[in-house]
Amino acid sequence: MSRLDRALELVAISSVSRNESELAGFVERKLRGIAHLSVERIGDNVVATTNAGFARRVLVAGHLDTVPGDASQARVDGQTLFGVGACDMKGSLSVMLELAATPPTHQDVSWVFYAREEIARSESGLVELAQLRPDLVRGDVAVVAEPTGGCVEAGCQGTLRVSVTFHGRRAHTARPFTGDNAVHRLGAALIRIAAYEPRSVEIDGVVFVEQMQAVSVSGGIAPNVVPDVASVTINHRVAPDRSRDDAVAQIRHTLGDCLREGDEVVIEDFAPPARPHLGDPLLADLVRRTGVAPRAKVGWTDVATFTEMGIPATNFGAGDPLLAHRSDEFVTEDELDVFAGVLSSWLVQAP
Repeated sequence: MSRLDRALELVAISSVSRNESELAGFVERKLRGIAHLSVERIGDNVVATTNAGFARRVLVAGHLDTVPGDASQARVDGQTLFGVGACDMKGSLSVMLELAATPPTHQDVSWVFYAREEIARSESGLVELAQLRPDLVRGDVAVVAEPTGGCVEAGCQGTLRVSVTFHGRRAHTARPFTGDNAVHRLGAALIRIAAYEPRSVEIDGVVFVEQMQAVSVSGGIAPNVVPDVASVTINHRVAPDRSRDDAVAQIRHTLGDCLREGDEVVIEDFAPPARPHLGDPLLADLVRRTGVAPRAKVGWTDVATFTEMGIPATNFGAGDPLLAHRSDEFVTEDELDVFAGVLSSWLVQAP
């Protein structure tokens, strides 16, 4: 069976977030058939560990879930696998299952397949494992198999979501001068957000570019009423040198005098960034084996979760990250081969 056909088996199993049970069962059965692995399932998370007694342990982690889509449309066309999750990240999961069958030679390996990465971080299967069985996610270094196009994408940006509520004064639309239109105030704020100039910062030799976007708006109660309340939700992606407070301060700075006393800025969600950790010798060796320069991870990934655990981590996986979550998502056989070759050599050969 080719690598594409093995990956197709996973893509053909629907595993939209919160519905990973069938795929977790498939992965569990595959891993339990490997003699040198100790396999445990915690909810819809499956962890397989080698326990040869080496001084060092490496974690390789990937999420089982996908964004919504029709798994029945999965197909192989020539040297390409199409289907929801093909790139993000079932192609890489299939390589993980393949490489897990090779006994360790100089370091122990923990293969972590976890649920619910594509939704709120509070529901993350990796966070669940850290809370219920922290022993299963301990190690010296971690690789998160997010699609990276075969290079190392170091660290990750944090993501902040805030709601900003603007207040005005209700009035009849025939006499708007007696009121204060909150939607118009919101419009001025949207102009500021649209004009935001992304900040760039270089950390450990890779460049992070921050972003800020308005992602939803609301306001108005009737067609003949000047609205007294309007709100916008803002998503701000921040580099690893920023804290949550820094990110909130940047939003306030961007809005400037659009904000008035009585307006509300409420933090809805924050996932922290992670530094690149490219000074770690194991991760530096992984970069060397790819043969290409590393780059910064512009999105948020569970590299940040491992960093919070005190484990240096990076992103490395098969597939073009720009294809993730698209309706025409795909991964190629060449991309799987490159990922398998680099990861295998890194795991079985001493740096």
